Amino acid sequence: MSTLNENHIQRIFDKLDEDGDGLVSLDEVKELLDKIGACTGLDELQSLVGKTSLNFIDFLFFYEAMVKKNNEEMIKEDNNIIDNSLEDDLVEAFKVFDLNGDGFISCEELQKVLSRLGLWDEKEGSDCKNMIHMYDTNLDGVLDFEEFKNMMLVSNS
Repeated sequence: MSTLNENHIQRIFDKLDEDGDGLVSLDEVKELLDKIGACTGLDELQSLVGKTSLNFIDFLFFYEAMVKKNNEEMIKEDNNIIDNSLEDDLVEAFKVFDLNGDGFISCEELQKVLSRLGLWDEKEGSDCKNMIHMYDTNLDGVLDFEEFKNMMLVSNS
């Protein structure tokens, strides 16, 4: 929903206020909302507004509240898309380390992948166990996906 300036909102209000009494009924507001695809029930609208009709100031506040709500929903939707994308990336990264596909990353698997990437120093072999132990919350000696995800999110923070 793009934001309109006060003149545009006044023109919309005047168009809705067919009898020119300076008030717009909730029925007329609902009809407008239905036309723009923001369908809502009359009862819900009345509980939201708390009145049966709106003067221009009330209408202006109602419009601003609708824009704010829409913006918050868009931000929430964008965050969900980002979260889902990050989750997908982490699943793919987990698969790279889970060489045998059993749903866990063992010390050996971690060492093999790090070696392939040139990030493993044979002299420091105990680091592998320490790395896993640091994020192994259930202490089973391997990392499941949630533990791996926590490790990746902590190291990216």
